[in-house]
This record gives sequence, structure tokens and C-alpha cells, in this order.
Amino acid sequence: MSASGGGRAIIAALLANLGIAVAKFVGFLVSGSTSMLAESVHSLADTGNQGLLLLGGRKSRKRADDSHPFGYGRERYVYAFVVSIILFSVGGVFSIYEGIEKIQHANDHALENPIVPLVILVVAIGLESFSLRTAIRESNHVRGKQGWISFIRHAKAPELPVVLLEDVAALTGLVFAFAGVGLTTLTHNGIFDAIGTLLIGLLLVAVAVILGIETKSLLVGEGATASDVDKIRAAINGHADVEALIHMKTLYLGPDELLVAAKLAFAKSKKLADVASSINAVEAAIREAVPIARVIYLEPDVYMPKSAHPTTDAIVIKSSD
Repeated sequence: MSASGGGRAIIAALLANLGIAVAKFVGFLVSGSTSMLAESVHSLADTGNQGLLLLGGRKSRKRADDSHPFGYGRERYVYAFVVSIILFSVGGVFSIYEGIEKIQHANDHALENPIVPLVILVVAIGLESFSLRTAIRESNHVRGKQGWISFIRHAKAPELPVVLLEDVAALTGLVFAFAGVGLTTLTHNGIFDAIGTLLIGLLLVAVAVILGIETKSLLVGEGATASDVDKIRAAINGHADVEALIHMKTLYLGPDELLVAAKLAFAKSKKLADVASSINAVEAAIREAVPIARVIYLEPDVYMPKSAHPTTDAIVIKSSD
């Protein structure tokens, strides 16, 4: 993961959240607002999130070794999963606890100097908007014609979807906090500040669940997209010596590295040297069609009826001339 794309969005979010976390905590100390405390924890968690994403990107670039022959690309998925489950959940559970506790004792927590947290929240909304704008701009470079929901669900690089959801959650949380502090200031009733805190917590847990589901799928192992599968099949079947694609499996080893394994049928009369040459040509064609297909294993075989290939899932028989 370079400093461009996802890296740039992560750095922008990290710097914004670090400054916002400090400002919010000062606002909490000055006013005693639980919404500000919840937002301070939220921004601190977000800062930790971005730090972990950067760390995961760095570790994923380690060279393959004997213990990890396919490399460390999935480190990015591991750290994204940690971000989604642990840090978001910790921030969310803390905010829910604080919100429930303050609802039970709403009249015991009057706000002091409420103008300070309101000003800080307005500034924070501006900074988070900048961070979200950066994430949207970088996402537009890679999402193509996909809608936002589809992009978040199907993106193979986890950083941009994580940052996007973080920033959306952060802006929504700031609105909750502003409404809670503002209504408490107008009504002198601490229940609104407490409700704002509770809503922030519920929001964080909801985002944690969404991100956890999506990153778990990547961590377990996903195959190539339907579009890339079609390109790979076309590259294989486009070679004159391949009689049939008996079956094929794909797996993402990391966001930028795809494993392709396939069994190909060649004519019985083919010499070993000719088959080896054909396989090399097919590998080159696959890499040209799908550049991220960096690890390719092709097994030569002789085509037989389907009963002889019980694992067949993608037969493409060429018509004979």
C-alpha cells in the first residue's frame, strides 16, 4: 500500500482525528459533556484505527519466506478486522455505557461553558468533512461504476472502505453530539446530552458489525470477481492447444495478488515439451488479462467425461475443426 490511494486517505484521516480527539477532550474537560467524552473516545479510536491500517500495509509488504510461501498480503485483512471489531466495539461499548449511566443521572450533570464544545464540534465537522472528501476522491479512482454500497461490500483492498465508514460514522456522531449539547444548553436538561452519547455508541457498534462482516469474508478467503474470472477463462480458452478448461479455482492472497489454479486438457498426442511451452504461454496470457494474477498453477490433463472429473466446475469444450 503506497502513500497514494488508500494510504493518502488513511494519513489524512489519522491527522484529522488526532487533532479532533485532543480538541474534543479539552471540550469535555471544560464543559463536562458526556457527548464530548464519547466523541473524544471515538476520535481516539479512529486514530488508532488508522495507525493499525498503516501498520498492516507495512507488514503486508514483507517478502515471502519458508513459513509464509505465499507472502504476507493478508496482513492488511487481519489489521482491518482488528480495527472493525476491537477498536470500534470498545469505543461503542464505552459510549453506550456512558450514555445509559448519564440517562439514569441526567439531572446530576449540568453543562459548564457549553459554547466551547459547540465551537469545537463545528470545527471537527469541518475537519471530518475534509477527511471524508479525501476518502471519496481516492475511492472514486478505484471503484469504477460501482455504487457505494457495492464498493464497500466487494472491495478487495480493505483500507478505503474502512476509512469511508469511519468518516461517515464520525460525521454522524458529531451531529449527534452537537444536537445533544445544543438541546441540553437550550433546555438545561442533561437527558439530551446523554441520549447523544448513547446514539454515538450504537452508531459505532453498528459500523463495527458491518465492517466485521465484510473483512471476515476477505480474511477467510475470497475468489476473483466474476469479471476477472471471465477474463481468465477467456485467456485460457484462447490458446489453440488447450482443448478444455476442466476446472479452475482462484483466491486472493492479498488485495493486489491473486492465485489462479486450473486443470487444462491437452491432446493425448502432445509431447511434454510442447505442453510445457503451451502452459507458459497460457500463464503469460492470464497475467496480461488480469495483472494481479501473480501466482499461477496450471495442471495439464487429458479431457475425459465429467464422471472422471468429479470436481469439474467450469468445463469449456472447444469444437473440433
